[in-house]
Amino acid sequence: MKYELKENIIPSSEKLLNLYSDAGWSNYTKHMDMLIKSYEKSLYILTAWDEDKLIGSIRVVGDGHSIIYIQDILVMGEYRHMGIGTRLLSEVMNKFRHVYQKVLLTEKDSKASEFYEKMGFSSSEKYGCVSYVIFNA
Repeated sequence: MKYELKENIIPSSEKLLNLYSDAGWSNYTKHMDMLIKSYEKSLYILTAWDEDKLIGSIRVVGDGHSIIYIQDILVMGEYRHMGIGTRLLSEVMNKFRHVYQKVLLTEKDSKASEFYEKMGFSSSEKYGCVSYVIFNA
């Protein structure tokens, strides 16, 4: 399957809506202004395209030196298990290989855990850490 990666392109709100809706991330789709502003303020964006169809995205925030935070990584359902998510994350990890801390937060799910562990991430518990979060409803 051929697809193209594009750096620092902010997709249209319609294309983002399709991608985030496909993933079931309704908090984002209910707040499209927030999503667009989030993309605009990101440190780095890498998107995957099948011609003019947005099929995947990864978004990074942070200072790019001591820390990056991988905020979103999504691949359209019909394109999953084709290595696109692995490539997106690998490209980010390579680009920011010099950064001290690479962090992400995900839901507790065995498939997600397997994927992130395969990509070199460990639960913060391994390092004697815990994370704290406040979500605004």
